[in-house]
Amino acid sequence: MRKAVCPGSFDPVTNGHIDIVARASLLFDEVVVAVGVNKSKSRARLFTAEERMEMLEKSTSQFPNVTVAGFEGLLTTFCEQHGIRAIVKGLRAVSDFDYELQMAQMNSSLMNIETVFIPTSPEYSFLASSLVKEVATFGGDVSSLVPDHVLSRLTQRLAERAAEAEEEGEGQ
Repeated sequence: MRKAVCPGSFDPVTNGHIDIVARASLLFDEVVVAVGVNKSKSRARLFTAEERMEMLEKSTSQFPNVTVAGFEGLLTTFCEQHGIRAIVKGLRAVSDFDYELQMAQMNSSLMNIETVFIPTSPEYSFLASSLVKEVATFGGDVSSLVPDHVLSRLTQRLAERAAEAEEEGEGQ
């Protein structure tokens, strides 16, 4: 059985992420979408690891060979523990390739694993979770960039954060 992992932070999951997962699901018998849980960055995240995994499970439910899991530490350790021999990464631009190539080479030096690069579909070539959050924070329309259920959670979370910031501002 050919197993692959699609790793990331997915904060939030975008249509670009789903595109890469969908295409990976056609190439591999089993695809695990692995959500990185970095406790030192938890304050900077908009959504908890559990929330990101829930959104991914809903977003990938139409792919029977895709599962979602969280992981801490090295991706290669996760792969070794789950019998995974391929990492799938989406590439938006040449700048992504420079970074991802270094990661692929490091990962292969740690264990016998291959990295498969899938070019992002043109309609998602500019898409990044950080841009989605920034645009949405300032009231921009990101409805075509994320699944509907993610949009509603994103809108709700940004409203909560804005209310918290306002309360903190009034308390000073």
